[in-house]
Amino acid sequence: MPFAYWSILIAAALPLLIVGYAKSGCRDNNTPRDSADNLTGARRRAYAAHQNAFESLPFYAAAVLGALTFGASAKTVGVLAAVYLVFRIAHALFYIADKATPRSLAYAGGFFTNVGIFALPALQINFI
Repeated sequence: MPFAYWSILIAAALPLLIVGYAKSGCRDNNTPRDSADNLTGARRRAYAAHQNAFESLPFYAAAVLGALTFGASAKTVGVLAAVYLVFRIAHALFYIADKATPRSLAYAGGFFTNVGIFALPALQINFI
């Protein structure tokens, strides 16, 4: 199975890893969404990064599956998928560290990489 497929699983697990940090130390699992409202500082930003990671997941999964279904090179999609994951991890780290400009750049890099994945079949670009 190409790495690009596995990258969807990695991208789906990323929000769970981020929220693990956000909610570390929270003892009330009966109302987890209510306890998230009480987070502050880096943990609150991690929770926001967690939400953003989930929000970006559907477009990413659709782009990867669409690109592979419509004939893009699995190697090319795999390389771009790795680039996307690096941008998304950087986005989360910058978000938690409260680095707004690098966070925005990482977000834009991930978004435009995803657009590139989506457009591969239409553009018939395969650099690998």
